[in-house]
Amino acid sequence: MNENQTNTPMEDDDEDMRVTLSLDDGSDVECAILTIFDVNEQDYIALLPLDENGEGNEDGEVYIYRYFEDNDGNPSLENIQDDDEYEAVADRFDELLDEEAFDDME
Repeated sequence: MNENQTNTPMEDDDEDMRVTLSLDDGSDVECAILTIFDVNEQDYIALLPLDENGEGNEDGEVYIYRYFEDNDGNPSLENIQDDDEYEAVADRFDELLDEEAFDDME
């Protein structure tokens, strides 16, 4: 996935944080921030691509990137190139989803 070059945080309302990714093909896609989480002392971000109506995509596709903030708190994203790193991050994201589903059942 060669998605990001820039991202622009936007607040839709007090609860929904969104970013707009500029893709390598020159198009933009608006995404909802699902979570920012840590794996092996590196932050990652999970983004849900939204359709033109601001709804989540029907495929359940999620974009996961390395997440950084500079000294001024400006965010930036970086593609995950290593397969082993991606697997570890995807597994942790799945665990977070399972934990949330469990919490919702209580």
